[in-house]
Amino acid sequence: MSIDPTAFTRDWIAAWNRRDIDSVLAHYAETAIFVTPKAEAIIGRPEVRGKAELRDYWTSISGRIGHLTFTRDRAFWDPLQRVLTILYIATIDGISCRATEIVTFNADGLIEHGEALYGAFIVEDASTVDA
Repeated sequence: MSIDPTAFTRDWIAAWNRRDIDSVLAHYAETAIFVTPKAEAIIGRPEVRGKAELRDYWTSISGRIGHLTFTRDRAFWDPLQRVLTILYIATIDGISCRATEIVTFNADGLIEHGEALYGAFIVEDASTVDA
């Protein structure tokens, strides 16, 4: 199956910004594995296993967030490995940070492995930051 990385990234970000967990999950295989350090606080481990557990995890964290906006920075597609890397700004309840999502697609075009990485917080006025 062919993946259109631009369309996927656009749809994935739009689904998250609507908090449409079903639309996000539609991109995942039933046996998908998702790794994120944020899962440790919710499920006791950084690895979320399977679509059902992903639904429970994302529903749980969505209920704890007042405002969520993802803003695409750029995306990189490796067609040989079927790996898409999405760089974006995650703004959650007014706090923004750089984030990266790395997803690997199976032969059916569904995500079989995902990893979310969170980087530096974004400071609006750098003049107030002590170096």
